[in-house]
Amino acid sequence: MTFPSPTPVSDPLPEVLPDAVLWDMDGTIVDTEPYWMAEERALVEGAGGVWSHADAVELVGNDLLVSARIILARTPVNGTPEEVVDALLGGVVRRMREHLPWRPGAAQLLAALGDLGVPSALVTMSWTALADVLVEHLPADTFAAVVTGDQVSHGKPHPEPYLEAARRLGVDPARCVAVEDSPTGATSATSAGIPTLVVPHIVPVADLPLAVRLATLEGLAPHDLLPALRGVSEV
Repeated sequence: MTFPSPTPVSDPLPEVLPDAVLWDMDGTIVDTEPYWMAEERALVEGAGGVWSHADAVELVGNDLLVSARIILARTPVNGTPEEVVDALLGGVVRRMREHLPWRPGAAQLLAALGDLGVPSALVTMSWTALADVLVEHLPADTFAAVVTGDQVSHGKPHPEPYLEAARRLGVDPARCVAVEDSPTGATSATSAGIPTLVVPHIVPVADLPLAVRLATLEGLAPHDLLPALRGVSEV
């Protein structure tokens, strides 16, 4: 009796990874929002004004010059928007050099992506002086591109920062994943056509097309990223 040849067992389908992961910084990789709030309060109170927690929350995720203009409009602080940014930035840089406050799971996910050869980009509205502090604390090849607020014409929530990061990496935005924590940042990323994982921190984030909310990055592996977004993305 002749038996049919056994059907060959095919190799498991390869696990799919994004072409790149584009990261916000403040509140997403490092918990610097309390540093910004403390510096805002010190600046305003030093000029004889009052700066509430609600005022500070309103600035989360903004382009720094936008935040500076709000401070100048509402408080006795004097100077140009650039001078206000310089004052705030100097204090936050000093605090960051004293202590780098990692958000749960962020450093581990960055390292795991690097081990698998998935490029990461930093896309932050903080200026280069602050981004450099984070970059200096990580292996030299952690970020294949760094886009900061002083390098773009339009800050978040405009899509330009994320589109510029994708351009520098040479990748299709739709085949990437963004990681954000604020409404402003999530709007920027999704407006650029990037499926976005939102891990809210200081402020809540409403539902957005192309976005999925997560409670934490802790325990998240590179191969978890696209499955987490499967309901909102065709990638």
